[in-house]
Amino acid sequence: MKEIRIGLVGAGWMGKAHSSALLDAQMLFGPDYGVAVFEMVADSNEASAKEAQHKIGFKRMTTDWKEVVSDPDVDLVDIATPNSFHYEVAKEALNNGKHVYCEKPLSISAEQSAELAELAAEKNVVNYVGYNNTMNPANAYVKDLVETGKLGKIMKFTGTYDQDQLLDESLPITWRHVNKLAGCGALGDLGCHLLSVSQFIMGDIQQVNAMTSTIFPKRPKAAGSSEMADVENEDIVTFMAKYANGAAGTISASRVATGRKNRLAYEIQGTQGTVCYDLERMGEVQVYFHNDNEADRGFRTVLLNPHHKGYSAFQPAGGISIAYNDMKILEVHELFAAITQGAEYACNFEFGYKIDRTVDAVLESAKTNTWVHIE
Repeated sequence: MKEIRIGLVGAGWMGKAHSSALLDAQMLFGPDYGVAVFEMVADSNEASAKEAQHKIGFKRMTTDWKEVVSDPDVDLVDIATPNSFHYEVAKEALNNGKHVYCEKPLSISAEQSAELAELAAEKNVVNYVGYNNTMNPANAYVKDLVETGKLGKIMKFTGTYDQDQLLDESLPITWRHVNKLAGCGALGDLGCHLLSVSQFIMGDIQQVNAMTSTIFPKRPKAAGSSEMADVENEDIVTFMAKYANGAAGTISASRVATGRKNRLAYEIQGTQGTVCYDLERMGEVQVYFHNDNEADRGFRTVLLNPHHKGYSAFQPAGGISIAYNDMKILEVHELFAAITQGAEYACNFEFGYKIDRTVDAVLESAKTNTWVHIE
């Protein structure tokens, strides 16, 4: 049994989600992969830090994140702050030789993410980005269909991530609307999750051609205020993509998608089959195989079950739903296995950089109204 001493930076909702997963991973997978010891929590809001210390059981709390990343009793720095702080905290943690678990996105620019990926490789520490959708058993199943050739030559990827949480124009400005804090809008908040699934299953994107739109260019400065502030980034993004494997793609995201609550949906078409998935129907994958008898051709529903990677940790039989927090638990299990057993993992900082360089290219394309090649 190896103890992994946790230093959490950011005690909000995501920090609580990470902490819950750190505990549940041990319960489901056992202590051989590591046991979380909650050493220190930092948050600029002292009340939030104290609450996390009390509820989660951290030994110590602070309002200065630099105390966490430099503390000799911290093995793993867990970053659960707003986007703009990821780079600075991760860089200092790496320079202090810590393992780093950073919530997505890795940073707010490809340049920053490239620097972090290079530094992490130099320090030879575990460096993990929290793109939890790559841990979804459904996406592991789809990845296997693609890689084993069961769908034939992959021709097309079509995907969208739609929510309507910001459809109400009376909702006030938050950090998500400010580029220096968020990097961008729907693309960085939602679209990067879809890009992580695309990167995981389809591999690198080589070129993009994009457009964006801001449906509500101004929002109240505070709830109920008549004073308005400018929204600096996009409500909707859509773009065409060319993949390194030769496939074509169309990808979009919207934070004002009327009626859509959490629709991360995609379809992959191959010469021998097609697969469809929608996160709002998390336990179902739709599959069509062209080599079936003509009388039997049609999409079939595959219910997630213990034969799919990760599922059996939660449920003993197929068709029983798992959820968002379960993907976080699988994420932590992979993280701990990498720390304690040297296991391989997909979502390292290089993976995060590839997503961020695609995000930068999409934003450049939308600004210049041209195809942009991704180096």
